[in-house]
Amino acid sequence: MSDFTHFDAAGKAHMVDVGDKEETERVATARGSVYAAPETIALIRDGGVKKGDVLSVARLAGIMGAKRTPDLIPLCHPLALTSVKVALTIDEARDAVDIEATCKLKGRTGVEMEALTAVSVAALTVYDMAKAVDKAMRIGDIRLVAKSGGKSGDYRSE
Repeated sequence: MSDFTHFDAAGKAHMVDVGDKEETERVATARGSVYAAPETIALIRDGGVKKGDVLSVARLAGIMGAKRTPDLIPLCHPLALTSVKVALTIDEARDAVDIEATCKLKGRTGVEMEALTAVSVAALTVYDMAKAVDKAMRIGDIRLVAKSGGKSGDYRSE
């Protein structure tokens, strides 16, 4: 268990003590997609979903999700995020709504979970708003694509 920071020597889950870590600027970007029928993508694009503007509501939901990450994920530290950006775009060639979230702060722990949560909550919101017309939508490809700052340094998946 020594490679997993959220377990103590006895193998019990615990919150990592970040008090002695240096404060640095930390940024993380995550991406994911919601795949839907072409007709559903057209409804979302054209603002034809009865619940409202799917992309705007999902963007706000993603921002709110990032801010609530420690309430959802056990052992995550509450963080003073300085920026959360969530972008949703339609890719009609793939019948997808693509989601990208970037979270930033100056602190002692990273913001990867906040970025991943933002994408996940935005994707769930797209599903919720359009499920009346397309219950077969799929959420997928949620992943960390970049992070910077902190002891472990930079990471890029692409």
